[in-house]
Amino acid sequence: MNGNKKNKGVDKRQNIAVEVFGRIWALWGLITFIVTFMVIFLPTMSTYLIKGNRGQAIFIQISKLWMDCWLFLVGCSLKVTGKENFVKGKTYVVACNHNSLLDPTVTCPYIPGANKTIAKMSFAKVPIFGWFYRKGSVLVDRKDAKSRLKSFEEMKEVIAQQMHMCIYPEGTRNQTGDYLKAFYDGAFTLAVASNVPVIPTVICNTEKALPVNKPFFFLPYKITIQFLPEVSSEGKSAKELKEEVYNIMYNYLKEKDTVKKG
Repeated sequence: MNGNKKNKGVDKRQNIAVEVFGRIWALWGLITFIVTFMVIFLPTMSTYLIKGNRGQAIFIQISKLWMDCWLFLVGCSLKVTGKENFVKGKTYVVACNHNSLLDPTVTCPYIPGANKTIAKMSFAKVPIFGWFYRKGSVLVDRKDAKSRLKSFEEMKEVIAQQMHMCIYPEGTRNQTGDYLKAFYDGAFTLAVASNVPVIPTVICNTEKALPVNKPFFFLPYKITIQFLPEVSSEGKSAKELKEEVYNIMYNYLKEKDTVKKG
């Protein structure tokens, strides 16, 4: 009995220590994010002067240097695998799972080649950062039908300019407890309409580093990004393509979890 009480006491102190550290580390993460962002701000803004694919590719390269530096400072190692699945000269819709606000930050800079992501209109209103945000994104107000239609046409134009389009088909962060939420159609409708393949992409551990249910809390974790083999959109409906990509990503996450537990 005394042993159980002692163990509970130790666990409680450890939990308190983690909570305190997580908030201190969140402050460190915010400070280093802002400082390193200010260093790369002007170089990234200069890419507005370079039109099309080339300017966006330079923007992504600078963003990657920024993320390499920031992730090192906050103790989050990043392992990216599967880049060989991007065939040079081909353009893709990159479909990613979504568990954390950290996902777009660590995904787009590590997609090989020029790319943009679909993003909320509201974040573009943040002073200074909003200019950077706009450069890397196709903006959408999901509550506005006209905005959704406009963003779809803009995404088609991104692909027409031979840039990848990164989309999170779950829509919002996954808090279901399952490996994936149900997918929306948009990413797959875009792939079919543009006649480009989909690269299923699995991000792991961002939800541990920056949990959705804990305000101002951050922990150093090893983050992984796995780009899986392309899935052709040719001869498929958006629904068929969506189901195929969903099953590939779900089964990958399930198998990875089974191996980890085993």
